[in-house]
Amino acid sequence: MSDGTTMLTFFVLAVFVGFEVVSKVSSVLHTPLMSGANAIHGVILVGAIIVAGHAHSNLALVIGLVAVVLATVNMVGGFVVTDRMLEMFVRKPPKADVAKDEK
Repeated sequence: MSDGTTMLTFFVLAVFVGFEVVSKVSSVLHTPLMSGANAIHGVILVGAIIVAGHAHSNLALVIGLVAVVLATVNMVGGFVVTDRMLEMFVRKPPKADVAKDEK
């Protein structure tokens, strides 16, 4: 098997395993799971920056820069989603009853 076929096989298997693992998580655990995923995306972003910094050809530089942009978008989007999920658990002050104020 060639190296490209082996890497493609690992990628496809990782996609299936990741889908199965995430789909089995209960909704109560999604916020901690997202926080952990955001930390992993931060590490991926640092790795993408290092790879882009060590590029020796234009193609490697372009691929590295695309990886940096995608990792940044993924990480920021994860933090935005986590923030929105955490807002669901904040208690809002009770609204004043309008009908009582009119009497």
